[in-house]
Parts: sequence; structure tokens; C-alpha cells
Amino acid sequence: MDKSLPLHLCHVNNFSIIINRSYAILHSIAIAFLIYYRVSFLSQETKNRTIPTLPWLLIFTSELLLSLAWLLKQAYRWRPVSRTVFPERLPGDDKLPAIDVFICTADPNKEPTVEVMNTVISAMALDYPPEKLHVYLSDDGGSDVTLLGAKEAWNFARSWLPFCRRYSIKTSCPEAYFSGPKDDHGDFQCSEFKAEWQKIEEKYEMFKERVKRVREEHCNVAEAAAATTKSRDHPAVIEVIQDYSNEELQEDKVKMPLLVYVSREKRPSHHHNFKAGALNVLLRVSAMMSNSPYILVLDCDMYCNDPTSARQAMCYHFDPEMSPSLAFVQFPQTFRNISEDDIYDSQIRFVFKIHWHGLDGLRGPVLSGTNFYIKREALLGSFSTQEGTDLRALKRSFGPSNEFIKALGQDYKPTFIHDGESSSMLLEEAKVLASCSYESQTTWGTKVGFMYFCVLEDYFTGFVLHRKGWKSVYLSPPRPQFLGTSTTNFNDLLIQWTRWSSGLVEVAISRFCPPIYAPLRMSLLQTMCYAELAFLPLLACLPLWGFALIPQLCLLNGIPLYPEVSDPNFSIFLFISVSSLSKSLYEVLITGGQIRTWKNEWRIWMIKAVTSFSYGSLDGILQKLGMRAASFLPTNKVTDYEQFKLYEMGVFDFRAATMFLAPLVTIIQVNIASIVGGVVRIMVMEDNEDQWKNMIGQIFLSFYILITNYAVIEGMIIRKDKASIPLSVTLLSAVFSVIILSLGSSILC
Repeated sequence: MDKSLPLHLCHVNNFSIIINRSYAILHSIAIAFLIYYRVSFLSQETKNRTIPTLPWLLIFTSELLLSLAWLLKQAYRWRPVSRTVFPERLPGDDKLPAIDVFICTADPNKEPTVEVMNTVISAMALDYPPEKLHVYLSDDGGSDVTLLGAKEAWNFARSWLPFCRRYSIKTSCPEAYFSGPKDDHGDFQCSEFKAEWQKIEEKYEMFKERVKRVREEHCNVAEAAAATTKSRDHPAVIEVIQDYSNEELQEDKVKMPLLVYVSREKRPSHHHNFKAGALNVLLRVSAMMSNSPYILVLDCDMYCNDPTSARQAMCYHFDPEMSPSLAFVQFPQTFRNISEDDIYDSQIRFVFKIHWHGLDGLRGPVLSGTNFYIKREALLGSFSTQEGTDLRALKRSFGPSNEFIKALGQDYKPTFIHDGESSSMLLEEAKVLASCSYESQTTWGTKVGFMYFCVLEDYFTGFVLHRKGWKSVYLSPPRPQFLGTSTTNFNDLLIQWTRWSSGLVEVAISRFCPPIYAPLRMSLLQTMCYAELAFLPLLACLPLWGFALIPQLCLLNGIPLYPEVSDPNFSIFLFISVSSLSKSLYEVLITGGQIRTWKNEWRIWMIKAVTSFSYGSLDGILQKLGMRAASFLPTNKVTDYEQFKLYEMGVFDFRAATMFLAPLVTIIQVNIASIVGGVVRIMVMEDNEDQWKNMIGQIFLSFYILITNYAVIEGMIIRKDKASIPLSVTLLSAVFSVIILSLGSSILC
């Protein structure tokens, strides 16, 4: 390691900074003029007004909320940076620290076992000393299928890992490797490689068949019902799929990482705290077995696409200036099943290509649930267990296990991987750490480990770490380090965002609300970023409902909400609309998107605002009031090829819950009725020229909503396939539309 050469570089994007700050100044001035215009009208004496006050108040409130959301988002754009690393400058393998890999799965019915095991195998194949790599698979469902799948995965990995090492295979996930283009496979001109490739492909096909056979054997109705019960009520199971005392392994001379299957105890009478609870169990169990100072956390479908990710992360953790305050290195979530159109914005482009780069220019990105290398000390702290330490205080925080308390010591070395005779004893101790009652009367999930406050354990844990003074880094290399499967099903997408929205709102309305909890410990800009995330659902759903209904009802009843075209004040609203649309288009284009990407993102944002954000906000508020218990459903990772085909074609699949479809169709029907009724009304009036001038803003808004959401109109009226909007939903929405039009007109007028 050459100390004169840096391990990494940070590049500040000065051009983007100039564009972003110039835009922010101009847009802020326009918003100030808008506020002045609205306040001037509302401050008039009531007797001088010819227009009802209530609709103006409601639309002004919507404008203020959207302006607040816009203001908070500018913090992401204040100082965007990108990074470059030089892993070849790291010291030799003997000086690299050990790494534990945590992979979480919960339901083999929603998370296919073959896919999960591909992630496990790819993690085992990381370009890292195998004796310093330890993979832990958490199975929250306690499924026999997952355990047997892990054993099959390890058996296959004994052939796969040497193959990857011998031929420097970059794509270490076997499914991605064999299904990818042959140009990436290796040198087929070499007869030795070709023979080896054919042999390893046959072994992989046999591996898949064995896993599928295991799945089928456990797939009958009785066993499926028993598995469902078992997923909520089962003892702790910890099994080492391979240990270093294996004589057969030594004979084969194949160096393999440690692979451990962990299924924590679950009982209906105990709250299991979802994914955060599973990760905290892995924190304790791994401390007993390997106690690596760094941890890689992966979702079960997020395989390692580049085996060098560990070394790239170590370029920051090894930096003596940065390492003491660095909590984690976050890689982006990249997905292999994204279509060209990406009609559902499944890649979440604005987060991983805009916002996280901006946060990295402050004190680092938010913890994103997967693809991060985190320092164990950041989660558990650093303690000395020498004489004089208050062991009772440590036990009050970390639980009663003496062995685990010892593991907190900086010089603790697990005996498990060095002394095979003590392995069974440590496994029994590890099962105690995985019991559902272990955390009782401790600070797990409140002060140590991954946080339990809401279902978004990643957001809240990252927030707490940053508030404690830790920093993070966002590293987005040209080659995606991890590839996963995103949600390409409309119904699953809305359910997923509803769950995320609920967790965010739960934080926003709690004592941990970022503007209240963070200011003394975090910078203003970083606080704004966390606040934008926490209030995202509320600051989207409330104004969007206002803009989707209030101007339309006023158009129908001849109430102008915007200045007439000839009024200089009209240019304020025109400038704000054009600048917002232009800036978002610019950001899409510079991140590799196209105009249709921009169009699709606007549409799905509107759809999520009136569905997922609305229901998630309501759910978060009800949970806060104690009227509803928190719940967590794993995202469905099983691919429905018929639905995926529609997604690839850019066609919406409206086979979604009525609770999601009804608001969409209702808003479309209200806008159609309003624009038709409003235009007809203007045409039959004598002073229709003045009416056109007064109503052009509202007509354009309704027209924009209808054009942007043409896919909904198509699904409701034109399409007749089984993925169209059901007639029952259209009729139900028609009833809601009539009620809104009737009540709205009577209240607003």
C-alpha cells in the first residue's frame, strides 16, 4: 500500500451546482411573487371580493405545501458529488479486515429459493480472502425449503468458487452468468475453459433441479398450511452449513467462506420487529462466530454483480482520516429487470441518481436497506470489557449473555472458527441470542443495533447514526456492484410505497421529526433532506388532491383561481410551471433518461400521491394514535411473466386492488366532467371571451392531468383486455365523482 497515493477521490460537480443554485434563486423569487399575489387577494375586504374565499384558501394551501416540498428538495442539489476508488492501492490480503455478510429472507413463496441462493453464492464468491468472509442467511420464515436450499447452494459453491477464481469471472451470480450474453462468459477459444464451462453449467442446472424438487416436496396444501403457522411460531435454528474443521474440504483444498443458516425464534406472543429484528439477531449471532468489524447487508434478491465491491468499500474504511467517523459505504440499488419505458419508475431514478449524490456532498446518504458495508462499531459502540467495566450496565443494554458481552470487547476473537471442539457450545449460546425473549428489558432497537421505531428500519437507523455524528459515503461505480429485482407489478408497487409512506409519516409526526430532533446535531441542509423524506407522503398527497379537484370544481362553477392571460401575474404561474417541468426534464436527461422517462415519472408520481402516499399517511397517523398495529408484508419477488410482458411493452396492468384504482378513476372522471362542463358553460355565456381569459389556467391544468394520465383513461374506456380497469371500479368511481361534484360545488360556491 503506497501511502502517498490516495485510496479514493471526491469530485464536486461544479457545473450542476451553478445550474441548481441559479434555478433555486429564480424559482424562489417566482414563489415569493405567487405568495404576494395570493395574500394580496385574501387581504382584501370581504365586501370587495367577487370570488368565494374558500377555494382560494384551499388552492393557496396546496401551493404552499408544494413550495415547501420543493424548498426541502433543494438541499439535495446544493453540493452533488461523485467518487472514484482505487482498490488496487489497498494493502495485502493479510491486512484486510474480516467481513460478515447478512442476507435476509422471510417467505419462500414470495422470494423464490433459487433466487435467494444465487444471492448467497454470489456473496460467497466476493473477491476477498475466504477465511475473512462469513455469510449469514437469516430465514424469518423458518422454512425447511430455505435450509435445504442453503445446503445445496454450498455444495454447488464448492465447484463455482474455484471456477470464478481460476478464470476471473466478474459476474459471480451463476443465474446471471449463464443467462447473460456469451461474450461475457470467458474465452471459449480455450478448450480447457470450454470444457470447464460446460461442466459447471451442468452442475448449476442440477443444483436448480434439486432446489425445485425440494420446493415441490414441501408444496402440498397440508405442508403449506403448516409452513405458514411455523413462520409465526418456531424455535431458533442455527446451523453451520460448513465449518473449517471439515476434513473433506481440507482434502479438496477449496477455500470456502463460512456459511451459517439462522432462523430466529418467533412466537405469536412476542413482537418480532420485522427486518430490523432479524438483522439484530444476526448482529449478535455473528459476534459469537466471526465478529467481523464490517458487515455487508443484502436483500435476498440483490446479488453481487461485481466481486470487487468489498475492496472498493474498504478504500474508505481503510482511510485513516475518514474511517474513525465513517459508519457505512452505500452502493446504489440497481435492477436487472427494468424495461426501456419503466412505466412504474421501478428504478427509483431520482433517489439513486440525484438525491443520494446530493446527500453525499453533505455528510452522506441515507441508509438504503441493502447494498451497504457498515461498521459494527457504529451499531454497537466500542467497549472495553477489562476489569472495572460496569458489566451490569452493559447487560442492561445488550442482554444477559456473558459471551456476547465479551464479544463487545475490541480484542475479542471468536473461538468458533479456530477451535472446532467448542463450536457446539457456541451454537447453543447463539440460539439463546436468537430467542424472542432475549431483548426484553434491553436497549436493542432503541439505542443499539438497527432501530425498531418504524417499519423503515434503514431510514431511521441511518438518521440516528447521522445524528450521533457518524458520516456515510455514496459510491456509484460505472459497473453496478449489486443487481436486484424491482417491483414491476402495479399492485405490488403501490403496496410497497404504501408501506414506505406509512413508516416515513410515522417518523414525521413523532418526537423524532427531523426538524425537531436533528437541528442541534446535524447541519441545516442535512436536516432538510431527512425532513423531505419524512414528510414526502404528506407533502405530495395533500396538495395533489387539492390540485386534482379544487380548480376543476371551480372551473365547472365559473370561479377563477388564476389571473387572466393578459394579467402580468399570469406569468408568475406560467414561469413556475415551465421551470419545474424543465428542471425535472434536465435532470432526467443528464442521468441517462429520455423524454418518455420524464413523462412516466410525472405520471407515476401523481398516481402514487393520490394512492400510496394517501393511504400510507393515513396508516402512519392511525398507528401513531394506537388505532392500528404496524404490519409488514415482504415484497413479492415471484415474476408473473404475463404481467412482466405488459410492463416491458409499456402497458399498465390495472389488476390492482379497488382501493388503489378507485381514487385514480374518480379523479379522471371529475376532470373530464369539469373540463367538458366548464368549456360548454363558457361557450354558452355572452361574455365568453372574458371567461376564456379567466379560466385558461384551470382548463390547462385539467387538460394536463388528463393527457399525463391517458393510460388510466385508456384502461377505463378503450382497452377491453383482462388487465384493463374493471367496469365495477368505473361505476363505483362514477358514484364517488357525482358525490364530489355535488358536495364540492355546494361547499365551494
